[in-house]
Amino acid sequence: MPFTEKLLTVPPPIEVAGRRIKRYHVTADPDGIAPEVAEAAYAILPKLLPEPDGTPPATFVVLHRGGDDGAYLNAYSWVWDNVLHFRGAAAGQPVLGCPDRDPAHFITPELPWIGCVWELPPILHERDAWVRHILAPETPDIEAYLADSLPEGTTGDRS
Repeated sequence: MPFTEKLLTVPPPIEVAGRRIKRYHVTADPDGIAPEVAEAAYAILPKLLPEPDGTPPATFVVLHRGGDDGAYLNAYSWVWDNVLHFRGAAAGQPVLGCPDRDPAHFITPELPWIGCVWELPPILHERDAWVRHILAPETPDIEAYLADSLPEGTTGDRS
């Protein structure tokens, strides 16, 4: 099967465990990610977040619904001022150690993977937004950072 881009949507930010969370959803389904899958993903999110370290408490997540039973939650948190901390969760993917094919039964596999080709596009945007709103200004502006998201569309080239 040839490669095709997936749809990217941007739900509003949320707050979890004292961190402000920007959200990206990736799926091939035009109806989006099922509410029960999103609810289960965000329920496990606190386990994926680092301890506070003085860095503005901001994270961005990519919730990806695969073309099979799999669902993936990648949490990228800003730490140590300019470092991206990663933890991920997966559901419905036995290859990753999931106990079943339920896309709402998330576990936290200990793999060194940071994302697949559909999950990576937000990273460059978020790096630039962090520099633009947190590192470059004399006074960091977390609200401006939270408002600056990759536009909805597809996961593909945006130039």
